[in-house]
Parts: sequence; structure tokens; C-alpha cells
Amino acid sequence: MAKPTSNPKLKLLGFNNLTKSLSFNIYDICYARTAQHQQEYIEYIDEAYNAERLTDILTEVADIIGANILNVARQDYDPQGASVTMLISEGHQIPQSPTLVADTKESVVAHLDKSHITVHTYPESHPDQGISTFRADIDVSTCGQISPLKVLNFLINSFESDIVIADYRVRGFTRNVRGMKHYIDHQIDSIQNFVSKEIKDRYIMVDVNVYQENIFHTKMRLKELDLDGYLFGEGVSELPPREAKRIRERVNHEILEIFYGRNIAR
Repeated sequence: MAKPTSNPKLKLLGFNNLTKSLSFNIYDICYARTAQHQQEYIEYIDEAYNAERLTDILTEVADIIGANILNVARQDYDPQGASVTMLISEGHQIPQSPTLVADTKESVVAHLDKSHITVHTYPESHPDQGISTFRADIDVSTCGQISPLKVLNFLINSFESDIVIADYRVRGFTRNVRGMKHYIDHQIDSIQNFVSKEIKDRYIMVDVNVYQENIFHTKMRLKELDLDGYLFGEGVSELPPREAKRIRERVNHEILEIFYGRNIAR
């Protein structure tokens, strides 16, 4: 077995020990009426969000927050899904080419000098209701002054986000030169503070925040349900009105169940 390789140690001077973590569940909902359309939807998602595309998205994330990519691991899965993990660092290090692992699969991991970015995808479909969903779980965890909140709008717009469930938490503490502990180093009342007006105009947004613990939680779902945007393989104009109404109700029911995190009787 080959011995694992390690990168040279990074010098940390005056390091900010606060850990800032931004976590997303992002959902795309689709109605595929036939088994063939369901399979085609899964194949489309698998191709549109494979490990290579996810790596591109996370590379842009690292650039937006001003982080250096130290290492990348990615994986594609059979029958579907992908993951990517990156290790990243703050500051201006000598550029290094990311090390790609398991290039034929759909997962990616990136590390940022005690910080990391990860994404995992989960395409799935209901066995008999025509509903298919795509979920992307994304974590951006940073130490130091770089903030994951800078990538909020970019990530929401990078996926076909019908529902976004976001969590932000600041952990640990850092000391000033006099030894006083600081448990947060920036002002925040809500994740919504960092969401663009254009996105706010499109989504219903609900907060559950625990300020004394520096925990912030926001749920988002699209305000408008344009059925043409949810049908895969056909359009509303091809459906009888009664069928279109039934599908609209089914899609809306799925969205509400995911948004509220519980099964809802029909």
C-alpha cells in the first residue's frame, strides 16, 4: 500500500480561531409523469451536477471568500449522486494544483487550512407519484477572517433552488491582544441580512434564530409555482386542465412537506 502524502505545514500567525459554518440543504422538485421521464430526469441531474461541475462551483466559492484550495477529493456514485470536498486556507499561499482523487466518481472535498467546503448530491424519485427531487447538501466551514456568508447568493443561484434550508453558526472563541475572548467577530441578526434583494423578492423566508448561541436558521421556498418549471419531458399546454390541476397540487404538497420537515395528510 502506498504511504499517504502530506503537504508542508502552514505557518499560522495571529490566527483567528473562530469557526464559521454555513450549511445548506437545497432542493429541486420535478414532476416526471412516466417512468421514462423519471429516468431521464435522474440522468439529467446526474450529468448537470456531476463531480466535475460541482468542483467548478466549489472552486468559485473558494475564490469568492478569498481562500486558497489546498486539496480536492471528488467522487461520482452509481447509480447516481456525487460528492466533492475541498481543504482551503486563508491568505496568500503559493498556488498549488488541487490533488484530484477518484476522478471517475461524483464527490468532491476541498480543505481550507483548518477549513473546508463540501457538497453531496442526492437525486431520488417517488415510486408511484411522479415526483422526483434533487437535494444538494453544502457545507462551507472557515476559520479566520474569511466568511462563508459571502457565497450565500452565489450558491442559491448555482442550483435550481425551489427550497433552501440554511444554517449558520459561529463556534469557539478567539482572543484579542489583551486576552479577552470574542465569540463572534461580525454583526448578524439573520442569514437574511446577507441575501440579495433579487433573491428575497422570489422567496418566502422564515427564520428560527438562537442569538445567545450564535445559531441562525433560515428556510426559503419560491413564492410562485409556475407548473411549466416543474414538468419534465412535457409542458402544461400538453395536459388536460384537470390533470394539470392534480399535478400542481401534488407538486405543491411535496414542497410544503419538505419546507416544514414533516409529512402532511392530503
